[in-house]
Amino acid sequence: MRTDEIAELIDRLATLVSELYVFPEVGAEIATRLKAAAADGRYDALAEPEELAARVTADLQEGNQDRHLRLKFHVDEVVDETDPVAEDAAWRRHAELTAGGMARVERLAGNIGLLEIRPLIFDPTHAGAAVSAAMSLLSATDALMIDLRRCLGGSPDMVTFLCSHFFDGEPVHLNDLVTPADGTVRQFWTIPHLPGPRFGGTKPIWVLTSSTTFSAAEELTYDLQQLGRATVIGERTGGGAHPRDGFKLHPHLEATIPIKRAINPTSQTNWEGTGVIPDLELPAPSAFDEAYSQALDHVLALPTDPARRALNDEAREAREALSAAPAHADAPR
Repeated sequence: MRTDEIAELIDRLATLVSELYVFPEVGAEIATRLKAAAADGRYDALAEPEELAARVTADLQEGNQDRHLRLKFHVDEVVDETDPVAEDAAWRRHAELTAGGMARVERLAGNIGLLEIRPLIFDPTHAGAAVSAAMSLLSATDALMIDLRRCLGGSPDMVTFLCSHFFDGEPVHLNDLVTPADGTVRQFWTIPHLPGPRFGGTKPIWVLTSSTTFSAAEELTYDLQQLGRATVIGERTGGGAHPRDGFKLHPHLEATIPIKRAINPTSQTNWEGTGVIPDLELPAPSAFDEAYSQALDHVLALPTDPARRALNDEAREAREALSAAPAHADAPR
């Protein structure tokens, strides 16, 4: 990249951060620091966009460690956020090629449901049908495991849509997003009417996490944990609670700027910087076996009737096999 291109990019990035960053005073400080670094020639020798992205990201995150705040390098050309048709098409294509994030939907032995979501929790406009299909398959299971160990984030609206399957009755307040730039607050409540069956509000749920679990995946985890609706097993998550917007600054460089602040109605705070702390902290590869073991114990404690006799035998065999096998990351397939 040419020196003048870099100077123009840094100037626009500084303006965006100053105007939009979720903490205005911090945004102003970051903008001043970026402009000073550019004036001192800190970025002049970085001809490759990937090198520039790494150095600028380090400077953006200095003192705040906000992992959503970065200059992100893309191998392919960045879609321009000012072209909503192209942006929508790109997200829709991404969702189509990854089953709407529904990476694994399975009834495990013992009538335990498994929903693995990766790489992203896509927006309902792009993956609502995939989620409805998955939850239709899992709605009659006796317990549910939600594996978010490789989920990198996504849409707060889809978090709401997913959570709506896990509660009954009156709408439940899940989360608020505050936008300091304009002073608005958007509340998120469970949806009273869904296109498919609910899993329901009483059957147990386990959420599996890792240090990779981030952003909207953390919100899903945190919302369910704070409401006492799920047990979280695994590693402390990545700690990104501020939703971001993306801005194309170069064909291969995107500024990602957190513009909103999450406030959970139960805790009156969020997981920014701290991550979501599991109820049972374990290495991520061990989380599956532990959650599956607890789910099977739940099934085996349910009242027995003739229709469930074979299911209970299946659960007992699975429990015995799990106890006898060495710990591993993946369940029986």
